[in-house]
Amino acid sequence: MKIITLTLSPAFDVHCRVEAFAPYRENLATVTSRDAGGKGVNISRALSANGVENTAVVVLGEENAADFRRALTSDGIRCREITLHGRIRENITIHTEGADETRISFSGFAADASLLPCVLDAMGDVDANTVVTLTGRIPDGVLMQDVKRFLRDLRMRGARIVIDSKSFALADLVECCPWLIKPNGEEIAEYLGHAVASFEEIREAAAGLQNGGIENVMISLGAKGAMLVCPQGTFVAMPPRVEAVSTIGAGDSAIAGFLAGAARGDSPRECLRRAVAYGSAACMREGTTPPTPEDVRAILDRIELL
Repeated sequence: MKIITLTLSPAFDVHCRVEAFAPYRENLATVTSRDAGGKGVNISRALSANGVENTAVVVLGEENAADFRRALTSDGIRCREITLHGRIRENITIHTEGADETRISFSGFAADASLLPCVLDAMGDVDANTVVTLTGRIPDGVLMQDVKRFLRDLRMRGARIVIDSKSFALADLVECCPWLIKPNGEEIAEYLGHAVASFEEIREAAAGLQNGGIENVMISLGAKGAMLVCPQGTFVAMPPRVEAVSTIGAGDSAIAGFLAGAARGDSPRECLRRAVAYGSAACMREGTTPPTPEDVRAILDRIELL
């Protein structure tokens, strides 16, 4: 199986620590890491770290592309790039002992309708053995109607599409008929326009999306693992308790785990197990550091499948 990840709006993920973060005041911070990021890049990084072959197609802003390119090379990510005028954006995550993370995101380069044909060229051959992930933000200047046309073209070539992007409304998702989506409970509530509190409500919401033409609906449930609704049934994977260092990129690692399972020829149930193992292992690492094969193996057999 050929895996291609698309990152149309990458970012530098900057993590820093502040002893006692105080909003509306000056805070002294220590930078702990600065990684080349973006959801597609995170998926590729997790796959590459675990020996799963893939290609990352990334759009870069020329002003700071060199640093990003060096970081991808250092992480062993095989990359094809498109370069535009402007800068790659930055996301700053502030870590404070005993408090939730604070995130600040900056805008990056803008694009236009000419971007997607360039992305298609950079992808190379796409066929029924190809999975393409479109995750993260759609750049300013690229219209959703053009994105949907782009995805329709990929599907006509036989590709299976993975979407994990807040740029897509529910109607857009249903129209695109992706092979896999990975919303969390909050995002499911946004799609439906009302809160979904109970386990059964989440299952019903996922089943509604699956019946609407989305083959695999994987809902992340945080520390409780994940649920998968697919043609083979409904499955839940509950991980063991782990010492979480950061949840940044855990959802992206979960997608990587599902794809890693699919590349092995695993059943959807086993793909879910591997997804939860990757996501849980990612939480044990600082920032967007990928899950290690050792951590994934240690967690995999301890996951409870329902």
